[in-house]
Amino acid sequence: MITLSRKARYALRALIALAGEGSGSYVLIADLAAKENIPHKFLESILLQLKNAGILVSKKGKGGGYALIKPPDQITLGQAIHAIDGSLSSLPCLIEPGVRCQGCLDEATCSTRLLMERTKGAVATILDGTTLASLCLPGLPLVH
Repeated sequence: MITLSRKARYALRALIALAGEGSGSYVLIADLAAKENIPHKFLESILLQLKNAGILVSKKGKGGGYALIKPPDQITLGQAIHAIDGSLSSLPCLIEPGVRCQGCLDEATCSTRLLMERTKGAVATILDGTTLASLCLPGLPLVH
């Protein structure tokens, strides 16, 4: 099963909130944490990860905080989730090449692996085709 961590879900909530603020608008961590009901320290860690992944930019001092580095229509959910959770798969054989799952006799013919590989690909296609803008701006298609 493909699941998102709590950290990834919080990251998406924070990114959608930042996208709703408009281009170049910096938001303080404390304000974002309160607005989205995310623990401050946890949000701080998430935003730093997103900044290191090239999704956010930060500014210190008066008028500072975090902002999207690009417009919301240029940031995909796939980029954000990958920055936080890494692989979408829960099967070791899909995360690390050459690793077999417990009980697997032949990964080339393993029906579970083949099914989950297709599922992971379909989910990745959807996430990579869905932008922040499509989730927070009315009238835009969800996936393009």
